[in-house]
Amino acid sequence: MNILAEARALEPKLLQFMKDIISIKSLSSEEGPVAKRIEAEMKALGYDRVRVDKMGNVIGRMGKGPVHIAIDGHIDTVDVGDRNAWKTDPFKPIVKNGVLYGRGTSDMKGGVAAAVYAGALLKKIGLPKNVSLFVTGTVQEEDCDGLCWQYLVREEKLRPAVVVITEPTSLRIYRGHRGRMEIEVETTGVSCHGSAPERGVNAIYKMANIIKDIEQLNERLKPRKPLGKGTVTISHIRSRSPSLCAVADGCVIHLDRRLTVGETEKVAVNQIKALPSVKKARAVVRVLEYDTPSYTGLRYPTKKYFPTWEMPESTREVKKAREAYKVVFQDEPVVGHWVFSTNGIATAGMHDIPTIGFGPGHEHMAHAPNECVEIEHLTRACAFYAGFVRAYSEK
Repeated sequence: MNILAEARALEPKLLQFMKDIISIKSLSSEEGPVAKRIEAEMKALGYDRVRVDKMGNVIGRMGKGPVHIAIDGHIDTVDVGDRNAWKTDPFKPIVKNGVLYGRGTSDMKGGVAAAVYAGALLKKIGLPKNVSLFVTGTVQEEDCDGLCWQYLVREEKLRPAVVVITEPTSLRIYRGHRGRMEIEVETTGVSCHGSAPERGVNAIYKMANIIKDIEQLNERLKPRKPLGKGTVTISHIRSRSPSLCAVADGCVIHLDRRLTVGETEKVAVNQIKALPSVKKARAVVRVLEYDTPSYTGLRYPTKKYFPTWEMPESTREVKKAREAYKVVFQDEPVVGHWVFSTNGIATAGMHDIPTIGFGPGHEHMAHAPNECVEIEHLTRACAFYAGFVRAYSEK
């Protein structure tokens, strides 16, 4: 059976569905309208069961077999940024030379649309009888990656044998990525009138040396195979004072810490606490928490620590992904890792569920103006997901 040819027959409907969901703006915690559109499409395509959980995740199921396979994509996007940087309207998708433009095309409604239609493709060519396929359109990933899957595993009791993450991979097979965490460092001082700063203690000045030390810490971090170097960067700084005519009595910096192999929450926090400037300033170091309600109003607080994960090439999941790629495309796959973070931090990093990645579009297009995806990528991704389900169902 030529799975790719069967996927091409679905391409017109897949493309129209993709245009529909790109047209619906869906920032984190505002995904309700796009969730309804995805739910409706799954029902129209004949999924056995479609529902929206209390967090707002869309869950479509096909089959009743004992081998549970999930294909996941988040349905929220970041905002568009500077509209003047866009050559097209980000919410009026258009096709030029086989490429679809619009916000979310690569990151990552392309993966969502291809996954939804993989269910339709499997219904057409035959879903293996021993499989239960779950296609999940998940929420709040852009704000808090993996939160949705913490909820799905713990509250919905969804624990599949394998998860396929459909974030953009340029149609490569990805098997992990660095983790990340968000840290704050706070210094305190003593305020006084700005006309006589010597009477106070400026918290911003105390922070200045910490900033230099963190920059140097990033340079000292060593790369570790296979995921490369961990990093730390300051992404935000703010201060507090009674007025703009007063010495600052508080200063806070926000750190984006990327974690490579062997780097944990404890390791990262202790590195900051050990800095001489942090000790001298008696600065407070804390890991942040996320507690923003979903579009349904549900709160599901979590610490902003997202573990590193990596699947060895010797695992059954990676081998089956390779096998499926060869069958569907008659070619050898490229295997690699993401630079950014995905819901895999929860499925694999927190819950030890075997996880791989394969998605349409390109990682460098994520969060960028003039975001786009090749239509061919959507079709090929759809075909790969169906091929992987069939390959994984076999011993």
